Amino acid sequence: MSLSPTEQTVLDRIDEDLLVRTAQSLLQATGQNPPGDEAATVAALSAAATDLGLEVLAAPVEPGRDNVSVVLPGGDGPGLLLLGHTDVVPVGEGWTRDPFGGELIDGRLYGRGASDMKGGLAAALIALAALRGVPLSGPVELAAMVDEEETGKGIRSYVESVDRSFLGCITAEPTDLQTIIGARGDSYLRVEIHGRASHAGNPDGGANAIYGAVAVVGEIERLHEELAASPHPLLGAATWSVGRIDGGTGGSIVPAECVVIADRRLLPGESPDAVLAELRARVEGLGLSQRGLTFDLEMPMEMPAFETASSSSLVWVADGALADAGGPGLPLGGWTAACDGGFVARDLGVPVIVLGPGSVTTQAHRPDESVAVTELLIAARTYALTALRLLGPA
Repeated sequence: MSLSPTEQTVLDRIDEDLLVRTAQSLLQATGQNPPGDEAATVAALSAAATDLGLEVLAAPVEPGRDNVSVVLPGGDGPGLLLLGHTDVVPVGEGWTRDPFGGELIDGRLYGRGASDMKGGLAAALIALAALRGVPLSGPVELAAMVDEEETGKGIRSYVESVDRSFLGCITAEPTDLQTIIGARGDSYLRVEIHGRASHAGNPDGGANAIYGAVAVVGEIERLHEELAASPHPLLGAATWSVGRIDGGTGGSIVPAECVVIADRRLLPGESPDAVLAELRARVEGLGLSQRGLTFDLEMPMEMPAFETASSSSLVWVADGALADAGGPGLPLGGWTAACDGGFVARDLGVPVIVLGPGSVTTQAHRPDESVAVTELLIAARTYALTALRLLGPA
């Protein structure tokens, strides 16, 4: 490491035991989404921040669902945004440990959200506490959103109301401590096919909505294959994936309704409206009306992609801080997952990277989710060093 005396002092304040206890308090709070019960995690995060002497601001998004910002004041210049979310995916089956126990076993913390992303929240919070009393040119804010795992209500509300400017944003999602400079976006599309019910003994007397859905699924598969021919150099190709089909009421009834739900991953610069229009045109070209079928199409969720230039000061400052904090030395990379950082890049015009403890590929959304304490420490040190070097003295 090549650290200034101030940097060394700040890093010395990052206490492993306090970091573990903070992460455990978050892991022991519920926050599954759906149904959107982040309130317990918001309360735990707010209490931990208050105990650390940090300013806490709550912003209601829906009844019982608050975004929360933890702010370390600085000078009047632009600040640094540390971005996270308080919701976790449902626990699911297959756990061998208490998903809300926060157990520490052999240097790893276990629980739903350990990697995605209560570990990142804890590391960011401890970094802010370590920076207290150090003069900075702008504030450091930890903004924790509700509803990241579903429709992004929290981040949409945040970008509409934020009243400060930022030099950069670090999204503390799990990246195996790799500096991610670009991420695909995501969107969900819902196609409802409407037909006409009849007795299965006379199927021609009805209009089979499931047959229409089969045609739609085939068209989506063709769209996916077409996208593979135009990969992004960092993020690969945009993708389609049909994740759910619901239709029919019984084997002896020609189904009048069927719903197809698909995931469409977005590349930087892609317009969700254009994606929606393309699918509409392709479905219209299937000739469903000739079968007595109609359809409705909507995009209930979209999360933009982003890409930050490798020459950005945020990138080289944060990646250098990661190296000095003991990071694994991975090259700059891209992320096939999506995150709230895309909204910050698109709607606020702020450079964004993703950098956090844990793994999105081997831990997130899985039974017995866990994160290594050593990764939490490196992340906390990285966030603190980045703030010091990006904001400098007031």
